[in-house]
This record gives sequence, C-alpha cells and structure tokens, in this order.
Amino acid sequence: MSRSAQMAGAVHAVARLYQWPGLLLALTAIFWSGNSVAGRLAVGQVSPLLLVFLRWVLVLAVMWPLYGRQVREHWPQIRPQLLRIVLMAMLGLTGFNALYYVAAHTTTAVNIGILQGSVPVIVLVAAFLTHGTRATLVQIAGVLVTALGVIVVATQGMPLEILHIDLNRGDLIILIACVLYALYTVALRDRPRMSGAAFFTLLALISAITSVPLVLAEAYVSGLSLPTWQGWLVILYVAIFPSCLAQILFLRGVDLIGPGRAGVFVNLVPVFRTDANLASPAPVTRAR
Repeated sequence: MSRSAQMAGAVHAVARLYQWPGLLLALTAIFWSGNSVAGRLAVGQVSPLLLVFLRWVLVLAVMWPLYGRQVREHWPQIRPQLLRIVLMAMLGLTGFNALYYVAAHTTTAVNIGILQGSVPVIVLVAAFLTHGTRATLVQIAGVLVTALGVIVVATQGMPLEILHIDLNRGDLIILIACVLYALYTVALRDRPRMSGAAFFTLLALISAITSVPLVLAEAYVSGLSLPTWQGWLVILYVAIFPSCLAQILFLRGVDLIGPGRAGVFVNLVPVFRTDANLASPAPVTRAR
C-alpha cells in the first residue's frame, strides 16, 4: 500500500471517529480529568490568573496559524453574533478557568469532583429556560445515576461522607464556575455555522484578550508569581489537553447530540481523574 493510500485511510478513520459523540465526549472527560489535579499542582508554581492567560496564549499561538484564515472568512457570520460570542468566551472559558484555579487554592479535588456534578443539571434547566427543551426521563435518570456515581467515586466508595462536607469559599467559587460553564454549553447550540476548530480559535483569541485585565488586577492586588519549571509543565498540560483538544471535541459532541445530552458526560470527569492522593500536593482523601 502506498504512503498516500495509508494517509488517506488514516484520515478516513479519523473522520469516522469524529462522528461518534460518545467516544468524543468520553475523551473530553479524560482530558478534563487532570484539570483539578493540575489546578492543585499549580499552587505555588504560578499565579492562578497568570495561568489562565498563558494557557490561552499558548493555545492561540498554535491554533491561529492553522485556523485564523477560516475565522476571517467567516467574519460576516461572526459579526452579528460577536457580542454573544464574547460573552460566551468570557463566561465559559476565561471566567470558568479563572474561578477554577483560584478555587483550587482553598478546596480539594474531591469537592471539585462532587460540585462538577451540578453542570449537567444546570445545563438541562438552562436549555429548558432558553430554548424550551424538555429533558426526557432517560436524560433525568442518566443525570441522577451519573451524579450518584460522581459522589461514590469522589468520596472513594463512602457516599455518606457527603453529609459531612463543610463548604468553604473555594467550593462556592467552583459552583459559580460550574454555572458559567453550563451557560456556555447551552449557548453553543446557536453558534455560527463554522468548523469547531475555527470557532474554538476565535474563542481562544477572545479568552486571551479578556484574560489581560485579570492578570493586571492580580499583579496589582497580590503580585504575580511567575511560573517555575513545574509551573510551565502545568501550563503546557492544560493548554494541550483541557483547553485545546477537550474543547474542540466537546464542541463537536454538542453539535452531534445537543448540549443537554453532552453535558451529562461532564460527570465522567471524576471517574477518569487520576488518584488525587498521588498527584495533588494537598490531602484530598476526605471531602471537607
């Protein structure tokens, strides 16, 4: 078989996989699963808001040369929705990640995993309020079952531990972040008709720009903690996996099955998450 035929076969195989929403969203959950641990590992290695800014700068540096031309070509479709798209990027990407990494300083990976289980519920409620989309019994059952699974996994097989959770400021911040991402997920339904990669490139551009005021505010209020070499490893990880690959796959998943059904897959994140006891610098064996 010639090399060109092999490449054509590989492209065809990837194209087929791009039609399987379950696989795409499961991979998304896998890529997101390390984000809570990465947030904990970043503590003391890089300022949280500087981390948000640098991750989007790295993503943009890779994506714009590849898809910037498509963004410019779709400008007539983008322009009427520009304000809405800016709000999407500010809430779902800049805002969510800023709150996420700030909260990682004061909460645990266990609490993060449990609270992320609220995303599918908020998505279903928001989809009904904004588009009149009613959740089916199967969707409701799926949310409840996966939420229970999240609690079991996050509490390491001791679900009654959730009764002893003492929510702190970091937990409240995570909950607000989940609301922002759920709203972003619902808004994806009406995004401009362009490729997911090109649309994500536009979102990355907006996110990098809207992260600048946050970094300046952080520098003024508490001072910046420039990345150590471990900090750069964390930034590289979150730029490649939770930011770039996961977001593109999630966009495709929403395109294929809608925001309500896609949102349920968020509950797989704690299931795939690396054991935080081994990876996180803070003990997370008990919800607190």
